[in-house]
Amino acid sequence: MSTPAPPTKLIVYLAFVRDEEGELQPAFDAREAQSEAAAKQQAHLLWSSGKYAGAIAWWRSADLLNGEFGEPVVLFSEGEVPEMD
Repeated sequence: MSTPAPPTKLIVYLAFVRDEEGELQPAFDAREAQSEAAAKQQAHLLWSSGKYAGAIAWWRSADLLNGEFGEPVVLFSEGEVPEMD
């Protein structure tokens, strides 16, 4: 029998825009980064561009076999960003 795979660390970043009704919406699907530093850098670049209402980078543990995810740990957050689930 093989041993279960250890939980994976999922590191992502995302930017937000306001729609026609003024509601915050993701500008694109969350993008995966190879490291915490890369995620912070990408989120900062998106925020600095002035094109987005806000940007965030975070990581969470992910058990991909069982579809379970840990609590998000925010690495970078600027501007208008909704509460993390």
